[in-house]
Amino acid sequence: MGQSATLRGIVLNELNEPLEGVNVVSDNSGTTTNINGFYILKIPANTEVKIRFSHLNYKYLEAPFNLKNGEELEFNPVLKSNYEQIETVIITGSKRKELEGITTISPQIIRTIKGAQPGVENLLKTLPGVNISNELSTQYSVRGGNFDENLVYVNEIEVYRPFLVRSGQQEGLSFVNTDMVQNLDFTAGGFQAKYGDKLSSVLDITYRTPIKFGIQADLSLLGGSITAESVSKDSKFSALLGLRYRDNSLLVDSKETETNFTPKFADIQTYLTYKFSDKFHLSFLGNLAINDYNYQPRTRQTNFGTLQDPLALLVFYEGQENDKYNTYFGAFKGSYFANENLTLKLIASTFHTTEQEYFDILAQYRLGEVNSNIGDESLGEVEFSEGIGSQINHARNDLDALITNVEHKGHLKSGDDNFEWSVKYTHEDIRDRIVEWEVIDSAGFSINPPNLDSFNNQPYTAYEGPLAPYKNIRATNNTQINRVQAYGQWNRRTMLGDHEVYANVGVRYHAWTVQGDGIEKSTQSVFSPRVQLAIKPDWNKDMLFRLSGGLYYQPPFYRELRDSDGIVNSDVKAQQSIHVVLANEYSFEMWERPFKLISEAYYKNLSDVNPYTVENVRIRYDASNAAKAYAYGLDLRLNGEFVPGTESWFSFGYLKTEENINGQGFIARPTDQRLKFGILFQDYVPKLPKMKMYLNLVYNTGVPGGSPSYASPYDYQSRLPDYKRADVGMSYVIVDAKDSNKNGWRKPFEELSIGLEIFNMFDVQNSITNTWVRDVYSKRQYSIPNYLTPRVFNVRLGMRF
Repeated sequence: MGQSATLRGIVLNELNEPLEGVNVVSDNSGTTTNINGFYILKIPANTEVKIRFSHLNYKYLEAPFNLKNGEELEFNPVLKSNYEQIETVIITGSKRKELEGITTISPQIIRTIKGAQPGVENLLKTLPGVNISNELSTQYSVRGGNFDENLVYVNEIEVYRPFLVRSGQQEGLSFVNTDMVQNLDFTAGGFQAKYGDKLSSVLDITYRTPIKFGIQADLSLLGGSITAESVSKDSKFSALLGLRYRDNSLLVDSKETETNFTPKFADIQTYLTYKFSDKFHLSFLGNLAINDYNYQPRTRQTNFGTLQDPLALLVFYEGQENDKYNTYFGAFKGSYFANENLTLKLIASTFHTTEQEYFDILAQYRLGEVNSNIGDESLGEVEFSEGIGSQINHARNDLDALITNVEHKGHLKSGDDNFEWSVKYTHEDIRDRIVEWEVIDSAGFSINPPNLDSFNNQPYTAYEGPLAPYKNIRATNNTQINRVQAYGQWNRRTMLGDHEVYANVGVRYHAWTVQGDGIEKSTQSVFSPRVQLAIKPDWNKDMLFRLSGGLYYQPPFYRELRDSDGIVNSDVKAQQSIHVVLANEYSFEMWERPFKLISEAYYKNLSDVNPYTVENVRIRYDASNAAKAYAYGLDLRLNGEFVPGTESWFSFGYLKTEENINGQGFIARPTDQRLKFGILFQDYVPKLPKMKMYLNLVYNTGVPGGSPSYASPYDYQSRLPDYKRADVGMSYVIVDAKDSNKNGWRKPFEELSIGLEIFNMFDVQNSITNTWVRDVYSKRQYSIPNYLTPRVFNVRLGMRF
């Protein structure tokens, strides 16, 4: 009985007006709301308590809560006449997430701040330590890691991304449907043993369980979405269904390459829950995504160089690219609540992807000097060609992957102690065919790859040897990977004198076997111990200190086993990282509003590193453990109500990461982004609060620009220009949920808004990679930047019924 939690909030009516005199009663205590509708109630901790909200003029509402000792939860119920009871409230307290180093983002912000990225990644890029330098992509790197080092869960189920995608404009949609999200948690390192075996970050998404019927829609020039939700009369069955369509034509057509672009990115997701009893719930999460990418480039002109020496690359294209990425995902989760202290779960999921990349593209190019004389009729045209040539790219790549998971999870409470465990089996069956070749000629002569012993020196010397493709990859792989994973962890919140202390200790085990046609069978295993310690001193200032880390492993996925020639190496070891994070959270008030400053310093010592190159969003591994690396940095984030009633934040990050490949010395890793600034700012017009705006601003210093496929990265250490981008959106709320006087055509709408968005407001020329073009006369290599999107305008219409 000495353990208690606090429930507080404001009781509202259907017009979102506070209600006075509402009885708030539990089994052994009660209170009433004041003139402002506010209540506060102490309830027993670590047990399910039913709270009843009742008023003479409204139907009563009853909700069960199960809070931890010392936890404070804000619950703002709405008393309506059309239902009497809501679903079970499953909300984890914010205090626990602070202790565990988890960043939580409000679903309302996720749905409000849309941006060019079609998913929650649009907000992640404003967080410190997170790098997204490609507005066409949803892939992100965290604290020096690459795109493959991030875990993504939806309702405790790990989700995957397509294998063959090489360009951001091919991606289409993020797996996460923002309109279905109830909770978003993100941690950039030092995470607990219950999360899987990756080196960088965890994105943990929870889809909401509907409590009433509703429909919402969002339409824009980039596509649209519609989400429907419903619940049965007895509240046992609930359904959430989302449809999305994405068209990147508005963004791609504004790039420097003129194209005939016909993308079709669409998906359907559903989340179904049925409560057989209070003790057993069964849910289903399903996703079907169809991404067709048809691309016919026509012409391209890229101006580069300097004012004194302006250059340009002109390209004329023939041919087309036809890509298809179809993914199917289904997962069942059964939850058994044996008693108030013991929860058992069984999760089974299947992910199936069929992918193809077919293209035949002939590019005929001119590289030369540009007329920069203002007033000339030929201003901007190439007057003298330094290089003339052509390039043929061909691919017939097919992949079929089937991944099946079965997992048991458990959670046991025993006083202040919490125990969690899991056992998981995964089978990966991947069939892959790679056929890629590239032929380059200049002035009519075929150029051999530089790695041949007999270098082609045409046109100066006649070449009589056999012609060889500049790049030629041919491989067929049929690979099976079986994995067994398990974890166990313990955590406890207690008091050390007057100070609150939190401890979490856990360990993971991961064993995997790689085999297949023509692949030597290999079995390996690793243990991963992890620790979190936090203390909240009993000081006048609201401070929290946290230390976390451990020995993290990343056993290789299929992509990490396949080298640049398409050959699978089954002996690739798990990459290893000793990771330490020291954090401080300082909560304070400024202008009589809440603010928080979060500071995190981190260090990673990596061994058995698998070197890789990045081209746009495609990662090609060396399929060896030939490197060691390190990463360290500092992340700062200040968030709070800079404008009353809205949440905004400012982020800063410093990072340095280098690797040593085969003992050649340390050089910058492909993700070595030194400085990062991010701003997410919301505002509204004081005298017209329905007129709202947001600013999403990111500044990243440049990362290494890559190197030609045949060359050593040690010879190409130049960096891309800094990435600078500001997206701004303005919207006007035509119908608000709080409106009490809705009539005429506005009556069917619960919410209705219209908005204008400006992507890349300052029209900055950002680049993502370099195209390497050779001057046949001087044999000089030119790095031609591949620019991202310029300023783009978008119109958005949102509605809820």
